Amino acid sequence: MSDKLSLKIALAGNPNSGKTSIFNSITGARQKVANFPGVTVEKRVGHRKYDKYDITFVDLPGTYSLTAYSLDEKVARDFIINEKPDVIINVIDGGNLERSLYLTMQLIEMGTDLVIA
Repeated sequence: MSDKLSLKIALAGNPNSGKTSIFNSITGARQKVANFPGVTVEKRVGHRKYDKYDITFVDLPGTYSLTAYSLDEKVARDFIINEKPDVIINVIDGGNLERSLYLTMQLIEMGTDLVIA
């Protein structure tokens, strides 16, 4: 029997809010970062070990809400709703706070364990 515990943590937020930069920093990955929406159009997975934990980090495409219209927004929404990550790190853009907090409120209403970054 393994003493390891596993966690699945998703990074969610508006397009171009810094999700992939945080993902790269945490996982040591070198995913492409650019200053325009739509760079991440599929979820990306990275791993990190911490103490007894095997942690899977999932970098989701940017979305403004859980009401998805584009393919990348649907990927993010479907992962959050169907995969039910243990924790969601909601990366918000301080320059567009009101728009960023719309998704935050939806995540809170879902009852997810949430970290705001």
